[in-house]
Amino acid sequence: MKVSERRKEIVNLLSSSKEPVSGGQLSERFDVSRQIIVQDIAVLKGAGYEILSTHNGYLIQKTPLAERVFKLKHTTEQTEDELNCIVDFGGTVVDVFVWHKIYGKISATLNICSRLQVKQFLEGVRTGKSTELMNVTGGYHYHTIRASTEEILDKIGAALLEKNYIADGD
Repeated sequence: MKVSERRKEIVNLLSSSKEPVSGGQLSERFDVSRQIIVQDIAVLKGAGYEILSTHNGYLIQKTPLAERVFKLKHTTEQTEDELNCIVDFGGTVVDVFVWHKIYGKISATLNICSRLQVKQFLEGVRTGKSTELMNVTGGYHYHTIRASTEEILDKIGAALLEKNYIADGD
């Protein structure tokens, strides 16, 4: 079994288990040392999986929040309005990513959930030596948005659509 396959299986196993799964159980199941399992867990955490280490074993944190990915397109000048639209409805802009024709998926974690954080993000972009990720794809980009309910995500989607920020399908 390849390393990537084993890690996917670890995520599947932890996601489907209602109880913690010990490192010993994982090492037996995948026929690797516990040290390898510890390394796999560290890599998975680094990839964004919320895995908790308890005295009884590993648990994957399941978010009770609703989550949706929106494909968007707008100008740099409209970024503040777009982000404020999301946070004003109670959404969190978890990340931004683009699909580059050569490099593939390029992403960055944002976790913006307030107007203050929008302002700080924009100040960082304006004073930094970089530009927004969407600029490498002509304004097209994706945001993972998290909110407490699906209804809030629906409202965010409707507001973004009304502002013409929702991009046409793939």
